[in-house]
Amino acid sequence: MKLVVVSAGLSVPSSTRLLGDRLAAATVRSAGLDADVEVDVEVVELRDLAVEIAHNFTNGFPGRELAAAIDAVTSADGLIVVTPVFSASYSGLFKSFFDVMSGGDKDVLAGKPVLIAATGGSGRHSLVLEHALRPLFAYLRAVVVPTGVYAASEDWGAEGLAERIERAAGELAGLMVGLATGVRGSGAGAGAAAVAGGRFEVTPFEQQLAALRP
Repeated sequence: MKLVVVSAGLSVPSSTRLLGDRLAAATVRSAGLDADVEVDVEVVELRDLAVEIAHNFTNGFPGRELAAAIDAVTSADGLIVVTPVFSASYSGLFKSFFDVMSGGDKDVLAGKPVLIAATGGSGRHSLVLEHALRPLFAYLRAVVVPTGVYAASEDWGAEGLAERIERAAGELAGLMVGLATGVRGSGAGAGAAAVAGGRFEVTPFEQQLAALRP
């Protein structure tokens, strides 16, 4: 299976990219342990596509690298999307990429498993996952895993971040495997939907909550 990480970090090195890499590694481990599935990882660095994204807005056509990135995202079996927090929301570059990719088609990510994550200087911005990222991907009809991961500056090296990463990655891996095989998973990593007769069968929210109970 193919997992694509979309990172909107601007600095080098980037804590946003670091979080994306850790989430990807945990997802690969979880898929291998739970279902003996091999996952290939590709990283899309939006920083390198900024000029082509801007040109796409003015001429309506993606450049070669931007087109390749869009194809990677739309053909992936699962996505990890990570953005730094700017003005209490996702970055403009992050939003611009998905605006260009959708091109007005809100079904472009329909049914695709997505893990949302963000980085920021303060834990006070952690709700960006719920008030900005989750609604964006719900609008694009993606299947967003229950656990999002926010990493503030003080979270690196502290207790809790590693556990959140493993939990979110397990949920993404379970959903990817379930959709790829057409078999609904179970337990904490269970997917929210499964392929059935060519259609997505949605698992009731109450059933998802019951599966997450210890």
